[in-house]
Amino acid sequence: MNILRRARVRYILHRYPIKHDVWEAATAKLAVLQGLTSVEKAHLRELSTLFLHDKRIYGAQGFEVSEAMRIHVAAIACLPILHLGIGLFSAWSDVVIYADAFRVSREEVDEMGIVHYQDRVLSGESWSRGPVILSWRDIEQDTQRGYEGHNVIIHEIAHKLDMLDGSANGIPPLHVAMPVPPWTDAFSTAYAALNHRLEHHHEVCVDPYAATSPAEFFAVFSEYFFCAPDILHVHFRDVYRQLQLYYRQDPLSRIHTDKTADQPVHEAAE
Repeated sequence: MNILRRARVRYILHRYPIKHDVWEAATAKLAVLQGLTSVEKAHLRELSTLFLHDKRIYGAQGFEVSEAMRIHVAAIACLPILHLGIGLFSAWSDVVIYADAFRVSREEVDEMGIVHYQDRVLSGESWSRGPVILSWRDIEQDTQRGYEGHNVIIHEIAHKLDMLDGSANGIPPLHVAMPVPPWTDAFSTAYAALNHRLEHHHEVCVDPYAATSPAEFFAVFSEYFFCAPDILHVHFRDVYRQLQLYYRQDPLSRIHTDKTADQPVHEAAE
C-alpha cells in the first residue's frame, strides 16, 4: 500500500468510523462472525467502514435499506477478505438489494449457435465489474439458520473473488505460495465425487447447486467454509485445506472456540 493510499485509509477510518454501539447492534447476533478474536473483530469493523465508504448500497424497486442493513451486508462481505485486503473489491462499486428473490431474463447462445431464453428467480447475482445483487429475505433467512452452510452474501463475494482474473472458473488468483496443482486436484476430485453421488441419486451433505459448475462449486463451498466448516472439514478435507490457505482463515477453530465460550463456568466449592 503506497503512502497516498495509506493516508486515505487513515482519513476514512478517522472521519467515517462505524460507531461501536451501532456496529454491535448490527453484528452481535450474526453466527458467522462468532468466534472471531477481538483483533479480528476490530479489523473487520475497519474493513466494513472502508466498504461502506467506497460502495453504494441501495434498494431496488423502492426497497428501503437501513444503516443497520448496510452494516450487516458490509460485515459479511468483508469476512472473506479479512486477511486479504479491501483492495480486492476495487473493481466494482454497487450493492443492489431487493426485498425478496428477483427475476432475471436473458438470452444465451449454446455451442450449436442456438439462442435460448432463460427466465430465472435468483437470491443473488454478481457481475465481473458490475454490482452485487442480493435478496434481503434470503440474507435474513441465512441469519436465522446460523451454521447451516448457506450465506448468499458470501456466495456472491466468492464469485467476485473468482472473477478477479477475468473468468469465473472456480480458481481465483491464488497467492504466490499456493501452487495451482494441489488446488485443482482437491477441487476437481471433490467436484467429480459430488456429481457422481448426485447422478446415482445418493444423498449429499452440501447444497447440490455446487455441482452446477466449477464456479458455483467454489462459491457454495466458500459458504460452507465460513458457515458450516465442520461439514466441509469432515467430508472434503482437502478442499477445506485449500480454502484455509486461500482465505488465510480457519473457521473450524472459531466454532470450537465459540462452543467452549458458551460452556458454564463451575466454581470450586469452598
